[in-house]
Amino acid sequence: MRLLVYDDVHPTTQEPAMIPETMKAALVRQFGSDLTVEDRPVPTPGPGEVLIRVETCGICHTDLHTVQGAWSPQPALPFVPGHEAVGRVAAKGPEVTYLHVGDRVAVPWLGWACGRCHYCLTGSDVLCRQRRHTGYDLDGGFAQYMTANAAFVVGVPPGIDPLDAACLSCAGVNAYKAVKVAGSASSQLTAVFGVGGVGHLVIQYARIAGAEVVAVDITGPKITLARELGASHAVHSGDADPVKAIQRLGGADQAVVTAASPVAVEQALASLKAGGTLVLVAMPPETALELPVYDVVRDGIAVVGSPGGNRADLQETFALHTHGRTRLVHQARGLHQINQALRELEADTVPAKLVLEFR
Repeated sequence: MRLLVYDDVHPTTQEPAMIPETMKAALVRQFGSDLTVEDRPVPTPGPGEVLIRVETCGICHTDLHTVQGAWSPQPALPFVPGHEAVGRVAAKGPEVTYLHVGDRVAVPWLGWACGRCHYCLTGSDVLCRQRRHTGYDLDGGFAQYMTANAAFVVGVPPGIDPLDAACLSCAGVNAYKAVKVAGSASSQLTAVFGVGGVGHLVIQYARIAGAEVVAVDITGPKITLARELGASHAVHSGDADPVKAIQRLGGADQAVVTAASPVAVEQALASLKAGGTLVLVAMPPETALELPVYDVVRDGIAVVGSPGGNRADLQETFALHTHGRTRLVHQARGLHQINQALRELEADTVPAKLVLEFR
């Protein structure tokens, strides 16, 4: 599978477009309150940075926790959330030589890492202890323009719709990495708990890896979606006990939890066969997990956190989509609808992904 490099994406330099002085942006000014959509100056890219005219930005459950101030340390107020941004390079700061004005790029969750520590030098920059995150430590993509470190954006191959690219920039790469971490393979059973923005892609990547998939969700439409996307089995957890259902299949070799629910984590752990692997992707506000140590040790269970993919993983995710291997399910919203969109996401009334679209 050939990966595309920047020159494959946009080989010609475009003339700089007119950049306005102000832009619309959605800001968090108080944790737990609605975002305010207001005018802000368009930022100026510094050394090693690019200015991006945002076309789309996915809305993630992480954004919900971010605007609620659920994690520590909290972002400094005010700030612009959004870490699934896709757009065109509008201007370059000093020292940027390998990107061109007009290139379409994706700005993922990892906005910067030191590049010198053990983790960065071994390809695990998502674990860098000095890392900074887009839409958390750095202003994100809930705005018409944003700046980003040029070394941490990823070129979007031609032919990928910007709405799809936004979904792949976080949900896609997280799902892809989770399946890598899980080790899903042919003749194995992978259980996916939560068929949302990430979960509907975990199903597809596990199937690409050759695994049989059992999907678990609490809503009927997502059970239907799971089957459409290739799940051989689907369990409505409101109608049946998913642990018993999966154990009747022989138990799962891997269970990937994308639902931000402590109950889902407990059920996923109990659904594993001996020697199975529990992969935690979603981070619910109630983060404590009561671990049955005796059972885990006796059955050789591995419990693994998947903090997301790196830039190489995102390139691979884009390549798979370019080759028609994945399908994205999403709905578009405007920036003025951001608060309603966050409420829809929290209420779990959307089919999979919501994406802001800037026209």
